[in-house]
Amino acid sequence: MGGTNVWDAEWGVNEEQARTLIGRQFPQLSSKQVKRLGWGWDNTVFLIGDEYVFRFPRRTIAVGSIRMEGKLLPKLEPYMTIPYPKPLFYGEASDEYPAPFLGYAYVPGDFPIGLTEERRVLSAETLAKFLRRLHEFPVQAALKCGVQQDHRSLTDIASRKVKLEGFLSKVVEHLSPEESSVIEAYISRLQTDSVEAVNVLLHGDLHFKNMLVNENGIVSGIIDWGDLSVGHPACDLSVAYSFLPPYARGVFFETYGGADEETKLLARLIAVYIPVLILMQAVDDGNEAIAAEAKSNIMRALSD
Repeated sequence: MGGTNVWDAEWGVNEEQARTLIGRQFPQLSSKQVKRLGWGWDNTVFLIGDEYVFRFPRRTIAVGSIRMEGKLLPKLEPYMTIPYPKPLFYGEASDEYPAPFLGYAYVPGDFPIGLTEERRVLSAETLAKFLRRLHEFPVQAALKCGVQQDHRSLTDIASRKVKLEGFLSKVVEHLSPEESSVIEAYISRLQTDSVEAVNVLLHGDLHFKNMLVNENGIVSGIIDWGDLSVGHPACDLSVAYSFLPPYARGVFFETYGGADEETKLLARLIAVYIPVLILMQAVDDGNEAIAAEAKSNIMRALSD
């Protein structure tokens, strides 16, 4: 049953149910161990053996995204400079489970939680090259696969600012006075209402819970492509602010190919906005590690 938060599941799936659903549709996997890795707003994720990952939608809104991923992700391979999960198994809805689901090749790595600033700098060029190539993918080809175009009104800064203020009111007690004052000062300085629309193919949700790093702390995988969309590149370029320290941003944008001031302004806003949402969910889940990383991302985004 659905809850009151936007990230609450409308239906769930546990390890035993996932094992049954996968085994019936893909008998060759029936002998493999099934372990739940976690869940996001839209999907519950399971590791199958040590080779595959399956994502099961947990909300109606995620069903269309799963279908779109199945069509588009294979076409991205020539553009990818960082490993990403390629769909291999296409599960169908049934009487036992109300939605299609996808199985992918497993991409190893750890979430970049608690990385030093020095480690983060090592990924500046890697991330910039990845986004430069992704943003070169033909927009019309993406739209034909069912990708939505600017469904989140990315360029509407005034509206996003109002929403951000509302979100902050819900987590202010979990922020230090210094953190609160820095964020409030940033919002008060933000006077731009909108920026000009630009359309590229976006990952759409590029934050620390959708990135993997290797043993050296270098980004080695980009996961969870359910928010693939067409819209302003600032949505993805926000990673330059949330993930990278200020002194690495010059190299990032130079490698990417440049960005105008409007793009950077919007990128910084999204680099604050997304971690605030992550913080809200982490507080609701009681996940102190994720909450701490989200706050770190916000403070990094607002440092110069």
